[in-house]
Amino acid sequence: MEKKLHYLIFPFLIAFFWANGQQNPLRVSDSLAQQGWVNSTYNGMTLEEKIGQLFMVMVASNDTKTNTDKVKKLITEHQIGGVIFSKGGPVRQAKLTNTYQALSKTPLLVGLDAEWGLAMRLDSTYAFPWNMTLGAITDSSIVEKVGKRIGEHAKRLGVHINFAPDVDINTNPKNPIIGNRSFGEDRNSVTRNGIAFMKGMQSAGVLTSGKHFPGHGDTSVDSHKALPKIDFTRQRLDSIEMYPYENLIQEGLSSIMVAHLSVPALEIQEEIPSSLSEQIISGILKEEMGFQGLVFTDALNMKGVSDYAEDGKTELAAFLAGNDMLLMPKDLEKAKEALLKAYERGRITEQRLSQSVKKILMAKFKVGLHKYEPVVLDSLNEDLNTLADDLLYEEAIENAITVVKNNFSLLPIKKLENKKIAYVKFGDDDGTPFLKELNKYTIVDEIDGKDVASLKKKLTGYNLVIVSLHKSNASPWKGYKFTDNELFWLEEIARDRGSNTILTTYTKPYSLLDVTSFDNLDAVVVGYQNSELAQQKMAQLLFGAIPAKGKLPVSIGSGFPAGTGVLLNDLDRLGYSFPERVGFSSEKLTQVDTLVQVGLDSLMFPGAQVLIARRGKVIYNKSFGKPTYESKEILTNEHIFDLASLTKILATVPMVMKMEEENKIALNTTFQDMIPAYAESELKDVTVLKALSHYGRLPAWIAFYVSTLDKKRKPSTEFYRTSPSDGFSIKVTDKLYLTDAYKDSIYNRIGRQELKSNRYRYSDVAYYVFKKYIENTYGKRLDNLANDFLYNPLGAYKTTYNPLEKFPKNKIVPSEIDKYYRYDVVQGYVHDMGAAMQGGVGGHAGLFSNSNDIAKIMQMYLQGGIYGGERFLDSRTIEKFNKCYFCDENVRRGVGFDKPDLRSGNPTCGCVSRKSFGHSGFTGTYTWADPEEEIVYVFLSNRTYPTASNTLLVKSSLRTRIQQAIYDAIIN
Repeated sequence: MEKKLHYLIFPFLIAFFWANGQQNPLRVSDSLAQQGWVNSTYNGMTLEEKIGQLFMVMVASNDTKTNTDKVKKLITEHQIGGVIFSKGGPVRQAKLTNTYQALSKTPLLVGLDAEWGLAMRLDSTYAFPWNMTLGAITDSSIVEKVGKRIGEHAKRLGVHINFAPDVDINTNPKNPIIGNRSFGEDRNSVTRNGIAFMKGMQSAGVLTSGKHFPGHGDTSVDSHKALPKIDFTRQRLDSIEMYPYENLIQEGLSSIMVAHLSVPALEIQEEIPSSLSEQIISGILKEEMGFQGLVFTDALNMKGVSDYAEDGKTELAAFLAGNDMLLMPKDLEKAKEALLKAYERGRITEQRLSQSVKKILMAKFKVGLHKYEPVVLDSLNEDLNTLADDLLYEEAIENAITVVKNNFSLLPIKKLENKKIAYVKFGDDDGTPFLKELNKYTIVDEIDGKDVASLKKKLTGYNLVIVSLHKSNASPWKGYKFTDNELFWLEEIARDRGSNTILTTYTKPYSLLDVTSFDNLDAVVVGYQNSELAQQKMAQLLFGAIPAKGKLPVSIGSGFPAGTGVLLNDLDRLGYSFPERVGFSSEKLTQVDTLVQVGLDSLMFPGAQVLIARRGKVIYNKSFGKPTYESKEILTNEHIFDLASLTKILATVPMVMKMEEENKIALNTTFQDMIPAYAESELKDVTVLKALSHYGRLPAWIAFYVSTLDKKRKPSTEFYRTSPSDGFSIKVTDKLYLTDAYKDSIYNRIGRQELKSNRYRYSDVAYYVFKKYIENTYGKRLDNLANDFLYNPLGAYKTTYNPLEKFPKNKIVPSEIDKYYRYDVVQGYVHDMGAAMQGGVGGHAGLFSNSNDIAKIMQMYLQGGIYGGERFLDSRTIEKFNKCYFCDENVRRGVGFDKPDLRSGNPTCGCVSRKSFGHSGFTGTYTWADPEEEIVYVFLSNRTYPTASNTLLVKSSLRTRIQQAIYDAIIN
């Protein structure tokens, strides 16, 4: 009587259950409408049609037409309840879905295994992180967002039930079928993440299915091939394997998939799989645990169950055990015939049949099949691969990467000036994205060897080695282990070095179980997956651009139990991300591409680099065009440019600020204080403040080179030689060497200058004076001082004077075809003549770099003098120099830094804040930083090639028009 009453009130209990819960959009606002549709649909069915609803058959959209047509027959002749799609593509599947739905009298329930997204089965779709990766995330709200996004993809494709989440507790590292599909080995973590994933997916209006009940995590047999045995006590099963289900059921789980397992503690007949056990399904799952949702068998064509009985009888046993939907029957016609006979003989009652069929119909109502609409094919691929997916994937990976070990606080990597870093790749998959990302922070060399002896020899000169295991990211079932050779090499490398060895892995954590000793590994980091973004984020974490937040979802031996995770703060280094992550619109930023292309098409420059960063994230870094108009190669982010006057704020000004902090210079220090020989000069009382503010009445520039030319306006033999010789060591180009005696001539000539009448005049002259004073004070050349103080510690290794000493010529963008002084292509040598006459090292010019390195220096300024965990300058010093002292005199300049004139807009777009600062360069360069919006903008070009008379870039205001486009792209 109790059982009969249970069946009678069951539909109403389901309606009530699904109608509650504020976060569940599958609830029905009008339960009477639902009941009306369910009852009328059910009553309109024949017995065969009712039984047909119990079956969900498999179809693959990449299968032959013959096979996909067979499903049409099953629909029209047997009125099956649903289809579960297997492999194929989204458009093909959508077309088949629309075709099948059009043929079906009652709309089909469409299912898919999409545990980590549609990509589990379909090409051209998005793959989200595997459950094991999600299990490393401590913030379950991120897991919920992943579940929701997967649900949204499923819904867009016309999929109504996703057979996820997998809530198996993977306590067996050798599990051949679960592994990465599990959230981990801790029941509480698996439960928490399972609930989050479930809620997310159901919030998208897609049914969920907890699997594989009663628990497939501790098996060493694949149930696709044989029947695994779970030989634990009932107490153990209740406390571990079945624990997540108890909690997910309470939170509103839509359905449960029952596994093919031998579980003696739950089913006394050993030969009966759990999927066919009335004791397990009806007794434990439904009555004891109170589950009232849909119950699915696992695939009935799997060896774990298909060998149980002849075709048809397996499906009948599954239904009699309490399953509602019979998934992937081996022979549908025989199975249906068996159920019909059982009904006719009274083994299946009308109440039992109606219970399952009405539950199926109620589920169909929940997902909107009572008002079915075909899948829209337009923009389907685009909708299934969006920027929102990338942003979520990035967030998940950033929160998952786990630092397992970190001796001596080796991570994040600090003191770059003291590091020589090698990267050694293990594994059979690509590691290029990792290496490229590492090299955004400092020089990292890839080292390999034909044997361990040659490898160790090559590593001799390195004091930090990163060994990385890269395994296939194609699926969770791909190989994940080190080879025997790799394990031996790893041990030899680490033992040989004794310290400063980092191991990073891009596969399931279980790969570490084969590592015999961690003693000589100072840091171990698990990246979980070998996707491009995971590799990039690993590099960012190693260098402190992002914090470490993840914790191991499974144990690695006794040394690193589940939950292990060293939490690390970031070091305020630039990271790399998507525009939307920091409040930009990717779509609006395409205007930057358009504007740069206008510059190329208008012959303003042969090539350019543009970088945009905000809130410490580089979100746009592109190169355009070619090094020259005649070049065959395209320009890349690795090319470096002559920065011209950007040298002032990237070399001289930071050195002056450092000296000011050390009391070696002050803003009221005069020229005669710096160069006593100027005591009788008109320039003697010009102060640092006035000179750097361009308010010192100095001449704009001095054409020193002109006086060294002969009557034919060629370099005079009095001053030059074509190769280095005694007394002629100042290298202007590789074919032109200036007399050493000319050094003093430059400063003597400056001392003879008269002050100009107009008080504001932009001038390079002061920077000659500062260069001399800086070098005299420290007893070193400016280039070496800047390297030691700034570039090397920052990891700005592409920032340098005289770049030919460090980089191949073809990676340096030429600046001009000089027909007035050097009579050669100026490539790798400074464009500015005065700086060239100082051996390429000027206070006002001579620096070369790329956009990425310039951004590091500008970001250091934005962060008040801190970068990479080191303080370079005091924030008060930067504030002092980033100030307009003569604004009342219509001088917009700060101390060295250019500042915006918000009245005229010069030299910016007029859209920046008053606190912003930057500079421009003669060769077509520009950089600007805005503390209020936390924006860094870098524009590099060689507009002076082939001739400096090309002023189209300047006249067009293209650089500031791009700046305006950047601010227009901010999402309000």
